[in-house]
Amino acid sequence: MNIATSIQAGENDGTPLNVEPGRKRLSRTQKVGLAALPIVLAAGVALGRPSSAPVAAAPPPPTVTAANPILRQVAEWDEYSGRFEASRSVEVRPRVSGAITGVHFTDGSVVRQGQLLFTIDGRPFTAALAEARAAAQGASSDLALARADLDRALRLVDVGAVSRSEIDRLQARVQAGQASLAAANARIQSRSLDVGFTQVRAPISGRISDRRIDAGNLVLGGAGGEATLLTTINALDPIYFTFDASEALFLKARRAREGGAAPSAVEIRLQDEPDYRWRGRLDFTDNGLDTRSGTIRLRAVVRNNGQFLAPGMFGNMRLASRGTAPALLVPDAAVQTDQARKVVLVVGPDGSVTPRPVVLGPVLDGLRVVRSGLRPDDRVVISGGQLAMPGTKVNVRRGVIQPVAVQAEAPQPTTLTGEATFAGR
Repeated sequence: MNIATSIQAGENDGTPLNVEPGRKRLSRTQKVGLAALPIVLAAGVALGRPSSAPVAAAPPPPTVTAANPILRQVAEWDEYSGRFEASRSVEVRPRVSGAITGVHFTDGSVVRQGQLLFTIDGRPFTAALAEARAAAQGASSDLALARADLDRALRLVDVGAVSRSEIDRLQARVQAGQASLAAANARIQSRSLDVGFTQVRAPISGRISDRRIDAGNLVLGGAGGEATLLTTINALDPIYFTFDASEALFLKARRAREGGAAPSAVEIRLQDEPDYRWRGRLDFTDNGLDTRSGTIRLRAVVRNNGQFLAPGMFGNMRLASRGTAPALLVPDAAVQTDQARKVVLVVGPDGSVTPRPVVLGPVLDGLRVVRSGLRPDDRVVISGGQLAMPGTKVNVRRGVIQPVAVQAEAPQPTTLTGEATFAGR
């Protein structure tokens, strides 16, 4: 519609025209149409003219570093916490009562079995022994007299000079004399033991504690806990290491043993030691699990030639659980968590990224043992995994997986789950 047509339309609709002399007047509708005309013309030009702006190009695929997992011979261990105990421990108590007259050892020294430790005044016991010996001599004399009377009576019985009842009486005297002499000899042995007990000697070899009684004090002898405690001795070579294991770890060790695994090796380190320098063997498993804690008590025997280890010391022990076997290892940083499972990103032949669920083992020199879920020829993303989304394609830069030597720290008294070492180390 042109301007003339608009004006004509205004005339036809009966709208009065208000124009100056010599000029036609426009209505309000015609004015609005004239004002919108440039906008419509500009839009038409814009729609009709092709766009010259360039289209944005797609971003290139991200670049990641991938490598094949390394295959190594690995010895896996289960780690426990426990304490050392003496292989034998004895409380030294006197067998007889009396006054201590001498102490013959140095507190805390190493003593040998049979070494003299304490001396008790033996004069009362020596006197009692002399009395028992004198009583034995009297019983021996009475027996000799009874035997002589019986012999004479037996010679006279044939001529009827002695009755049969007299013979029976004399035989009874002989038997009573024999019993009296035996009792006297037993008293001599008892008194001799008492004299020997006045010298208190070490019942075992080991490290002795301090003396609890000094010379000059009276001690009470006897059996059981009523006797006075003089000192204690602990046998330290070998020494025991006791620990508690969960039911799951106990079952794993038992299954491995039933499968023909070698006897479990034991290695222990102390709180201030970075390496496992103490070695031994597992020698005892308790006959049942504790129903309250669900654990079972086990014990290892450890050589302690220099007697450096002492009862009560804390230690971390590792126990060979699976023997030596080949295992695949990847950097621990390459393992991701997908809800409740562990995955690693694997690059396919076409460059696509796929998450692969894996079953993990312990960490060894910065590398995580992968027990299942990977193949030796898989390309695992070890760097740049945050840029690679599952299902997308990536550019692959080849990398190499190498163990990272980690400086060991002093162990803390916490419950540990497990670890591994390379075979031969």
